[in-house]
Amino acid sequence: MSKHLPNTYFQLLDELKANIQQARLRATIAANAELLQLYWQIGNRILRQQEQAQWGDKVTAQLAADLQREFPDMKGLSHRNVKYMRQFAAAYPDFTIGQRSVAQLSWSHHVILMDKVKGDEERLFYMAKALEHGWSRDMLSLQIKSGLNQRQGKAITNFESRLPSPQSDLAQQLTKDPYLFDFLTLRDDYQEKDLENALTDHITKFLLELGAGFAFVGKQYHLEVSNQDYHLDLLFYHLKLRAYVVIELKRGAFKPEYAGKLNFYLSVVDDQLKTELDQPSIGLLICQDKDKVIAEYALKDINKPIDISEYRLTDHIPSNLKGTLPTIEDLERELQKRE
Repeated sequence: MSKHLPNTYFQLLDELKANIQQARLRATIAANAELLQLYWQIGNRILRQQEQAQWGDKVTAQLAADLQREFPDMKGLSHRNVKYMRQFAAAYPDFTIGQRSVAQLSWSHHVILMDKVKGDEERLFYMAKALEHGWSRDMLSLQIKSGLNQRQGKAITNFESRLPSPQSDLAQQLTKDPYLFDFLTLRDDYQEKDLENALTDHITKFLLELGAGFAFVGKQYHLEVSNQDYHLDLLFYHLKLRAYVVIELKRGAFKPEYAGKLNFYLSVVDDQLKTELDQPSIGLLICQDKDKVIAEYALKDINKPIDISEYRLTDHIPSNLKGTLPTIEDLERELQKRE
């Protein structure tokens, strides 16, 4: 059949597919915005009545029941959801469909934000991140639980003086302090090698914690300088920054000499791996602990862009059990054996 089609047929087919997909997406976004507008209007009317006529919870419950009776095929009119509408209207007193950050998130995203986030500034932070990265509801909950707004961009760095703007601002925002490695279970006597192996064994979760844009290149990445061998703990490439990222993991407190060694590694990576299309390589030094003043002094005269952060392991598992509990993968393998 395809042999008899004109040469331009498949190009036209691809263009029409793209047009249909874009139209469907626009329709979905528009429908979501209209639903949010409706929910805001309902919530705002209830809010006014509660202020003016002292409506209580029983009246709101009756209103929800009557609306459900009138519109039995419409989801979202439960008493619980109507109370969320009131909360939504209170959170955004000047809501309009034109507010992109509010109108483009789904109602279920807003419910999570209303349940888990109290401050306006914090809520706006997570709304912007959810839109930027396309977070699902579960991902939004996970990032809120991890306290991302308290960690992102908080690391001690020299990016402002070592990278051009806006590269320095973008690089600063990719940092976190501390990094949460709570998906690992390590014994108290773990070594840096154990931490490195555990992170690469759980590379998907590690990439999630690092943030969007990181591509894994390798662990113990080999470099040779003057016939001497050196190995980077972890090497990544950041797609948005267009730069190599060298990660060094250290158990215990930060020491100034760690920054000098990482500075050396970055010089070699820039010389041997970086191309003219790449931006200057960046170093992430992730330690178990650090002294802020010592870290700042250590970076003061370092000429390569370096971030110094801490990491946290699982807090709620007793120390004598860390490393002995089965991982999700272990449980899945065991269940498969029993099927």
